[in-house]
Amino acid sequence: MAGHEIPEPADRKQVADPESEPLPVEEARPSCDPAFRHGVVVGFDGSMSSERALAYAIGMASRSGSGLIIVHVANRLPTTVWAGCEPPVFVDVPDHRTEVLGLELACAEYLSDVPWVLVERGGDICHELEEVGREYSANAIVVGSTHGIVGRIFGSVAGRLARRAQRPVIVIP
Repeated sequence: MAGHEIPEPADRKQVADPESEPLPVEEARPSCDPAFRHGVVVGFDGSMSSERALAYAIGMASRSGSGLIIVHVANRLPTTVWAGCEPPVFVDVPDHRTEVLGLELACAEYLSDVPWVLVERGGDICHELEEVGREYSANAIVVGSTHGIVGRIFGSVAGRLARRAQRPVIVIP
């Protein structure tokens, strides 16, 4: 082989090529607006508990001088799942509820004091909230609590998220 060879180290670890520089952490992540980096993530679906969580998150973002990342996780599972059948794939259809929520939020005066963005995701709520929190390096995730039989049977989003999240989770009653 022509040229000079880099000798293999004794412990057999790969020697880095001096001409190739590693990507900074920001470039390795999916792109998101830097104005919302270290912001507050809040799960929002228009319910009363999510509205209380949104109100708390607005205050938290305002006090910390950060942006607010409002996340709506759309249910894109086909109805066969609820009948007990396994879905072949997730259905990627538009969720018009996100559009309606976005219009309601855009007209809301209480959001005028803090910069905010609405992010739509599809899939498991806990996973998607944590993923958005990771993408934006969020300081915290704020969610409303689940009351009633649905939360008892399937487990609450707040409880599952509090057990598995890698950042602080604030549950608003």
